[in-house]
Amino acid sequence: MKIAISGKGGVGKTLLSATLAKIFAESGYSVVAIDADPAPGLAATLGVPDADKITPISEMKDLVQERTGARPGETGSYFRLNPKVDDIPEKYWREHHGVKLMVMGQLKRGGSGCYCAENVLLQALVSHLLLERNEVIILDMEAGIEHLTRATAKAVDVLIIVVEPGHRSVETAFKIRQLARDIGLTSILVVGNKIKSDKEKDFLVVNLPGFKFLGFIPYDQAVIDSDLANRPVLDASLPVISVVKEIYKSLLSTSPSGTISKN
Repeated sequence: MKIAISGKGGVGKTLLSATLAKIFAESGYSVVAIDADPAPGLAATLGVPDADKITPISEMKDLVQERTGARPGETGSYFRLNPKVDDIPEKYWREHHGVKLMVMGQLKRGGSGCYCAENVLLQALVSHLLLERNEVIILDMEAGIEHLTRATAKAVDVLIIVVEPGHRSVETAFKIRQLARDIGLTSILVVGNKIKSDKEKDFLVVNLPGFKFLGFIPYDQAVIDSDLANRPVLDASLPVISVVKEIYKSLLSTSPSGTISKN
């Protein structure tokens, strides 16, 4: 199963990504968690030791040059459009409690060509993971789908948009859905997060007509307190874990039979 998770910054998509990865791994599945957010936090949320010292793939200049033939930052350089990437995951992921983490880094934007080499390597690597590996892939993205293309969108079983009660989060959900549809991604589900009351749940349901909700995660101060105290947040809240386990079961029920392999 290939799961992409997106949403406005701060809505809790990284916590959902990490919790799902942990649950899949504990259930015996081979799991690769990909941090593709410009402000990477998946490693810390998973409790990976020395998370702040992990270098994103896009910032590994020697690797980028080796695989593409171009040094990052060089203008007017020629580079390989189909770099070899099939050996990169095993060399550069960090495994922790059964979850294999890869920190991609941000796709660079702008009109200059100096960032193309990094982008080509990242896109090729994401394509390899989504199209050629029979594992559970969980892709934690920014508020968009920049790491996905028309080709890789076909491999994504579901896009989960995480929303919180609020108009900005709702507006972002509509934008993400349109971006997804533009590249042919049609299996789109929503998870409500930080829900404090039925009123907030109803707000999301009313303001997101046409969206299918996968679940509603309750707000729990224990998650905030754990983060503030720099403690692992994955096991901080039993109510959150309970709901995400139900989301996990729902995802399994929507997966085509036989497409998910266990270790």
